[in-house]
Formats: sequence, C-alpha cells, structure tokens
Amino acid sequence: MLLSRQCGGVSPPPPNVPPVVKSVLFVCTGNTCRSPLAEVLFRDLVKDREDYEVMSAGLGAVPGAPASRHSVDLARQRGLDLSRHSSRPLTGDLIERSTHIFAMSSSHLYGIEDDFPHASDKAYLVTEFCADDRLRGRDLADPFGMHRGAYEELLSQLEKILPSVLAYIEQTWKCESSQPK
Repeated sequence: MLLSRQCGGVSPPPPNVPPVVKSVLFVCTGNTCRSPLAEVLFRDLVKDREDYEVMSAGLGAVPGAPASRHSVDLARQRGLDLSRHSSRPLTGDLIERSTHIFAMSSSHLYGIEDDFPHASDKAYLVTEFCADDRLRGRDLADPFGMHRGAYEELLSQLEKILPSVLAYIEQTWKCESSQPK
C-alpha cells in the first residue's frame, strides 16, 4: 500500500486517488452562534487544503434557522460568509461521518457522549488543546440574545483556540483508524 504524505508516509498518492478527508464537526446548542462561527473560521484556516471537510450542528437545533446577525456580521468583517448558513440538529449520520467532533461547552460534550456513546473517542471540548492557559478546558459562553460585545469575545476566543485544534488534528491524525465508516 502506497501511503501519502497526509498519512505520515513518504510517497505522494497517485494522481487519481482522492485525499483522505478529515471531517471536523463543531457542536453547540442551536447551531446559530458558536458552532457556525467556529465552522466558518476553521474552514478559512484549511481553505487551501483538500483533506478537510468542516461542518457544524446543534444538540437542540431547529432545522433551517439562519446564523445570528452578529455572527454573520463578524464573519463578514473577516471576509467570510455565513449568510447562507442553515442550522441543523446533530444526527447519527453526522456523528458517523465525522472524524473529529468539537463541543463548545462541557454540557455539549456530555450530551454528545450520552446520545452517541460510540463517538466519545473522537469528541472533545473545543478548548481542550488551546495553548492559552486562560482558555484551555473552559466552556465558550453562549452569546445568544446578547449584545455584540459578547459575540466579539467569542470571535476573539475562537481565533485563539482554532489553530490549536488544527495542530491537534494534524499531530494525531491516523489515516486508517480515524476514517469514518
């Protein structure tokens, strides 16, 4: 078997072999504030990569709700587009498809582990790997219904956290054992 560089091998894959995809899922409550913002920011971090799929969902999401106005505005200021975001609930299909699941709070992580026990080995608190000691292991507050400043704080936190999430995935990725089934 010929391994690609993405998988830690030394030879590039043949041109007709698609890259192995790391499927990253961000989870919050309603999928309108925190997880969509994390999704669009993380997608920007990996925009030049073909080996990433980035998604978001909510444990209590109502399908089809737009992203919050402040999330859309803050993303737009970064040159990112959340205007077509449509919320979706967390499902077994999304869990199966994902190689990495990042919860915005410990209650989300517990909810994922309760509803989908088989996913516990690929579910993490989004701040778990953060280099900033003030953020590592902490929940990200839900800004829903709050003033713009709460969303700006969330954005600032995500911009500090997500590079560590990417580094964790890259450092621990194992092609054969981490692929979705």
